[in-house]
Amino acid sequence: MSLQYHTPLSADAQSALGITPPAPLAMADQVRFSELDVLNHVNNAVYMHWFERLRIRYTQDWGISRYMGRGTDPRIVIRSGEIHYRQEMRMDEDYVVTCGCTAFRNTSFTLAQTLWSGGTLRASFNCVLVLLTHDASARFPIPDAVKDRFISVDGATQEN
Repeated sequence: MSLQYHTPLSADAQSALGITPPAPLAMADQVRFSELDVLNHVNNAVYMHWFERLRIRYTQDWGISRYMGRGTDPRIVIRSGEIHYRQEMRMDEDYVVTCGCTAFRNTSFTLAQTLWSGGTLRASFNCVLVLLTHDASARFPIPDAVKDRFISVDGATQEN
């Protein structure tokens, strides 16, 4: 299988790469020299950048925000997050970052993100995101169409 970078991977492609279960959104890339630290492995901060890059794509694809900087899109902020580093990454390794919603409320949702390489889980990041109005003066409700997609595509549950 030829790995396609920066392109959403199908469930079958994820399964072929050892990613189980497949995620609603997954994209591949390769470790670059600039992402290494003095110990010659990927710097811990880079993992957060990789997770953020896919998280932004996820919120765009799911219709949560277009990041246009105008008053119609909500601000999306991380309320809390927890990362687990499981195994180091090195130069030129191919990797896949995944993203999917596991639960949601009226103005917040929980994302589970994972990082895979060579069929091995290398890191995971779980976070709670809150939607705020553009001026951050109030919470912004998750649109019903997005909630429906959380349930039908991601298999998320609605919390009270």
